[in-house]
Amino acid sequence: MNIKQDGKENKDKLRVYEYAKSMNMSSKEIITILKRLGLPVNNHMSVMENEMVSKVEGFFREIKENAAVKKSNAEAPAAKPKAQADQAAPQGRKQNIDEKRQGTMNSINMSENQKREQQSQQNQAVRASGSNEQREQRPRSQQQGQGNRDRTQGNNRPQGNQRPNSSGAAGGQSGNRNQGGGQFGNRNQQGGQSGNRNQQGGGQSGNRNQGGAQGAAGNRPQSGGSTQRTGTAGTAPKAFESRFENTRPANDDRSFNNKGKHSNKRFEDGRNNANFKNNRNKGRNRNQQSQPPREKIDNTPKKIIVRGTLTVGDLAKLLHKDASEVIKKLLFLGVMATINQEVDMDAILLIAGEYGVEVEVKIPVEEDNFETVEEVDEEADLVTRPPVVTIMGHVDHGKTTLLDAIRKTNVTTGEAGGITQHIGAYQVEINSKKITFLDTPGHEAFTLMRARGAQVTDITIIVVAADDGIMPQTIEAINHAKAANVPIIVAVNKIDKPTANVDKIKQEMTEYELVPEEWGGDTIFVEVSAKQRIGLENLLEMILLVAEVNEYKANPNKRARGTVIEAELDKGKGPVARVLVQHGSLKVGDAFVAGNCFGRVRAMVNDRGRRLKEAGPSTPVEITGLTEVPLAGDPFMVFEDERKARAIAERRAIKHRQSEIGANTRVTLDDLYNHIKEGEMKELNVIIKADVQGSAEALKGSLAKIDVEGVRVKIIHSGAGAITESDIILASASNAIVIGFNVRPEPQAEYTIEQEKVDVRLHSIIYKVIDEIEYAMKGLLEPIYKEVVIGHAEVRNIFKLSKVGSIAGCMVIDGKIVRNAEARVVRDGIVVYTGKIDSLKRYKDDAKEVAQGFECGITLDRFNDIKESDIIEAFVMESVER
Repeated sequence: MNIKQDGKENKDKLRVYEYAKSMNMSSKEIITILKRLGLPVNNHMSVMENEMVSKVEGFFREIKENAAVKKSNAEAPAAKPKAQADQAAPQGRKQNIDEKRQGTMNSINMSENQKREQQSQQNQAVRASGSNEQREQRPRSQQQGQGNRDRTQGNNRPQGNQRPNSSGAAGGQSGNRNQGGGQFGNRNQQGGQSGNRNQQGGGQSGNRNQGGAQGAAGNRPQSGGSTQRTGTAGTAPKAFESRFENTRPANDDRSFNNKGKHSNKRFEDGRNNANFKNNRNKGRNRNQQSQPPREKIDNTPKKIIVRGTLTVGDLAKLLHKDASEVIKKLLFLGVMATINQEVDMDAILLIAGEYGVEVEVKIPVEEDNFETVEEVDEEADLVTRPPVVTIMGHVDHGKTTLLDAIRKTNVTTGEAGGITQHIGAYQVEINSKKITFLDTPGHEAFTLMRARGAQVTDITIIVVAADDGIMPQTIEAINHAKAANVPIIVAVNKIDKPTANVDKIKQEMTEYELVPEEWGGDTIFVEVSAKQRIGLENLLEMILLVAEVNEYKANPNKRARGTVIEAELDKGKGPVARVLVQHGSLKVGDAFVAGNCFGRVRAMVNDRGRRLKEAGPSTPVEITGLTEVPLAGDPFMVFEDERKARAIAERRAIKHRQSEIGANTRVTLDDLYNHIKEGEMKELNVIIKADVQGSAEALKGSLAKIDVEGVRVKIIHSGAGAITESDIILASASNAIVIGFNVRPEPQAEYTIEQEKVDVRLHSIIYKVIDEIEYAMKGLLEPIYKEVVIGHAEVRNIFKLSKVGSIAGCMVIDGKIVRNAEARVVRDGIVVYTGKIDSLKRYKDDAKEVAQGFECGITLDRFNDIKESDIIEAFVMESVER
């Protein structure tokens, strides 16, 4: 019974069915007990308060105490025979019955061995006097069977109580059967029932189930009253015990149950339990009694948790109220709502306030847009991380060479044309401190890459050649760095050249609000020479100084977040992504989402090719294990498991496709004319395949900028990896050309190229790609035709023939007249006909052309209204290059 329960938990959570389960009872029994204690509940889901639990426990303690008292009474020595019962008992057979009863009661209080001895003695006594009793009982039993026996005879014959151990020892049962001689008089329970039917005067069916115990108790108050059989003692109702308990003698200390045990221990507490539903022996005449109305218990919670808007039905469930009641409250607030209508947060707060319920609002985090969620870290969890430095500047100003000098390697020789066409991520350790460098392309085609590098950086280094000055991409790099709001360090490179002019560079930089420190500004200028390795240590010291001032910190003890710097499709490894970890630590085996792709980190290597098991903040790593190639610049985040990562990536991909479809199909009145006009334009379908995703994006953006009137580039597919057979099939179906940038076709794709006759162009330098596409676009345009007048002829005479029509006899006055040339007839300065020359003859012979000063005959196509003095002007249409 010792149940330890927290008070708050009982109040808030403990329900009837939970308490019943802990007590190993049914909910119905607990509800019955609560109703008996004056604590009505609605159903098994009702909440039990502390007071209710305490009362129920007290109820069980009281039952236990009563059971202990009864058990002690049962174990006490058997009571002495009562003088009143001996005097009142008649002589003869009644005395034998009393002796048997006394033996029965003694057997109850004895041990099992004593019971068997007592029963064997009773059996011997019965065998000795069995024949005489049988003769006396036979006529009475016949009367009993006929139903004509009076009440006294019913009392005198032995009832079912002569079998004290119907569910106990087998010896008692056999002894009672033999005592009656196997006749009707001593058959267990039936005699009692028969007598009981007669006693009730008509045999009411409602009292049949009360058994012989009631008849015995009602007709023999002096011989023990309600002494019951063991087989039915547990199920006999206590209503009848209380009904006849006054007929017992005061000194009758026999226990209620023959063995001192309780077949229904939970309810035997000595009280009147007529209200118990589980009492099956009450009688059917009680079923028609009216039940008291149930009282509704207010189980309104004290606090609810709300995540966004709710429907009226859901709000009612949270408040444990009927939906109609909540709708009524909304009507009082002036809100017309149905059960399935959503209500906003203000209405939820008002309704909860009406019921005195506290509302805790939890805004769900949309994990699909995880890049927009900012995680706040405790100050104690933050540790210093290496700064991320991006090197930017104009093409050929020495950015990669400068990084080579710092890393003591040679990256430039690995780039086509000596031009950086990827974002390179490297980590350098100087004086036990690490610096992460990002090398961005300087060519104008890689604007997106430079912007991406500026977004993930902490410090920007603008490299300017001392002999070249500020160039367009230098200005663009400055704007990117300012937009990212990061510190700028200007590295003036190539100071070893004779034409270097550092002061000119500083002067030009002031135009873009980059004033040197020695001139009173806050921009750090460092003079370096990458080839001669001059000023490199000073540059690194300045980087560490700026990093120390800004205190770049991150929490390494959480799930990793970062940015995809570059991605490509490797033949051996599959999709590969270079990732810059910005927060947390990335470990091998982590499930992640990168843009619209997902995967699990299968392997991780750093910029020098060494395998890593864990990468902390500001560490660039190359990971494998992606399902497809992500886009450069995509956000990267680790999740709990691969299933969740897959679901988030799929939802992000669906949203991306929907936004693209919506952007392509949306038309406004402003651009409606442009859409109509674009119907006249021609399209050049292009498929782009590059070695890395970033280069493919840069090439795609550059081709879109090509401005040739009347034609445009349509990129139908772009990706990273070798040119595959599926790319060729797509190009053949869409009549497109394929551009391979730093990639080559697969062997199987080469055979398809020959079969499908697809135009495939392979390049390694972006300049040539743009020029070649521009020429191809110009070739798609229809040629522009220009009218060129080749000669004039004057009509001198007209000849008419029935079959031919009018023939103009002409003199060529200038130029020449050519057969099948275009011609127009000019009369008094007005053009009356424009068409073709049908035939040209010189005398009777056909002529191809007639020169100036010669006569000829001319007929015009479908025109006969020729008059003298008309001028026939011959001209041709020549195409003009754009």
